[in-house]
Amino acid sequence: MFNGTGEKLIASEVLLKGKKDKVMEILLQVALLVLGFVMLVKGADWFVDGAAGIADRFGVPQLVIGLTIVAMGTSAPEAAVSISAALKGSADITIGNIVGSNILNILIILGLSSAIVALAVAKSTVKIEIPYMILITILLLGLGFTGNVVSFGEGIILWGAFLLYLAYLFVMSKKNKEEVTEENKQSSLWKLFLAAVVGLVLIVWGSNVTVDAATSIAKAMGMSERFIGLTIVALGTSLPELFTSVSAAMKGKADIAIGNIVGSNIFNILFVVGTTALITPVTFTSGFVIDTTIAIVAAVLLLVCVWKKQRLARTAGIFMLICYGAYFVYLLQ
Repeated sequence: MFNGTGEKLIASEVLLKGKKDKVMEILLQVALLVLGFVMLVKGADWFVDGAAGIADRFGVPQLVIGLTIVAMGTSAPEAAVSISAALKGSADITIGNIVGSNILNILIILGLSSAIVALAVAKSTVKIEIPYMILITILLLGLGFTGNVVSFGEGIILWGAFLLYLAYLFVMSKKNKEEVTEENKQSSLWKLFLAAVVGLVLIVWGSNVTVDAATSIAKAMGMSERFIGLTIVALGTSLPELFTSVSAAMKGKADIAIGNIVGSNIFNILFVVGTTALITPVTFTSGFVIDTTIAIVAAVLLLVCVWKKQRLARTAGIFMLICYGAYFVYLLQ
């Protein structure tokens, strides 16, 4: 009788210790989650200030900075995930990662940014960059649909389109070079560069910490891998764009906010998918046809919303958020 009671007490203590360990693990991950968000917020703040300052210092239009340095920098997680996966022989995740991120970038990030504050959109963005984003998304759909794979040769096509995009940006920066004021000349270049680099490091690092912590919490609470992948991981790789665009919008840097997303989406398709295809054929399953079509529809919706007034209004942003909610419901079916 005593032995039986002792065994029950030991089992109870082990169970209690297990629960305590689980609670402590969740509390640790919550702390890391908070830390990750702090890194994202401060990183985005410094990155936007540094990038905008560099643009002012050299008279480069902030739209060009948004479409290049900011866009490519905030796309680092998508690029890292896709290219490293290709090197490990798992290129089949590339299309889902890129297309899902591009949909989220437009509907969630621009939707949220414009819901906070209406965003003015540059004429060139309305007439050239957004249509180009739509065109290359249609190109991706065509390349994948014809052979269920994006091949080496098609990777070269995507890279050719990427070089064409860079050439356009170079010409635009030369043509629209802004006058450098005395105040901007006095800005310390190395401090601006340091702020941009440290900010970008904090953004990428913070997104990794946030995704890992949120995933651990979700698993501890019994959420499925599929749900985690469709929500936390998908949002996680877009956190840099989210915090950078929202921060830029709140600072009145609309060109960076819009340019960041449009440039990031172009970069994701042309550079990330193109580079991955040069390493190994990229699988494009039939299910991606619907997702890529939705990415095209999201881009067209953005163009329609800004075409007339060259402005992304709050009502349009709210509508975009509702559209992503509908897409998310579809994903859960």
